[in-house]
Amino acid sequence: MEVFRLKNGASPLVVSIPHSGTYLPEPIVAQLSDAGKAIADTDWHLNEVYDCLDDLDVTVIAATHSRYVIDLNRPADGSPLYAGHRETALCPLGSFAGEPLYRPGCEPTVETINERIRQYWQPYHDQLAATLESLRARHGFAVLWDAHSIRSRVPMFFDGVLPDLNFGTNQSRSCDYALAKQLVAEAERSGRYSVVSDQRFKGGYITRTYGNPARGIHAIQLEMVQKNYMEELPPWRLLPGTAAGLSEQLRELLSLAAGWHP
Repeated sequence: MEVFRLKNGASPLVVSIPHSGTYLPEPIVAQLSDAGKAIADTDWHLNEVYDCLDDLDVTVIAATHSRYVIDLNRPADGSPLYAGHRETALCPLGSFAGEPLYRPGCEPTVETINERIRQYWQPYHDQLAATLESLRARHGFAVLWDAHSIRSRVPMFFDGVLPDLNFGTNQSRSCDYALAKQLVAEAERSGRYSVVSDQRFKGGYITRTYGNPARGIHAIQLEMVQKNYMEELPPWRLLPGTAAGLSEQLRELLSLAAGWHP
């Protein structure tokens, strides 16, 4: 199976969806525990919730494989993103609920991790980097939107309930301040959801690596809680009526990002 799906658009905006993939290659399935096979920590249904992408003529790159195979939003060298906080690894060994993802003795070795980097991680990042450079050359700048979702309560990582919409710009280092401010203001204006910026989610590897305003590439991450569009328990069903409001909010935000000019 292909490592990612790519749809090219004419606007300066690229939407990256690194954690919505669900595919597990058979050799990996054989090594996984029941918790690993359940792929509970998937960013479920983002293609449906982000249903405005075709209309906005943006470029979309979306992973096909589960984040349990390899996490595309982590550095290839395994270095931490959030010093002093618990976080998942490049090739995670445990779920967000603390369950082992592999059967005993089947955890990935260094050689296995390096092969997964070569086979899955590197192609995604090569394509994303090339796409951003192409759009920057065409428009004079590019905007990268890294799309994520998470359960509203994840006690392993956070206390209490997460805000609905969590923007991250690596403390304003990855994105033009005016653009980030406009996006947050637009989300707050609707009054539908609680909104924060650069709090627990400051942007992962993708946002921090590619966002470089001095070079004309502006990256912002949006981590949104899943209760606003789906059931947060198996079988992780989409709630179309609830999701419609979030999709409308995302359309407004992405229209702003796609039409923005520095």
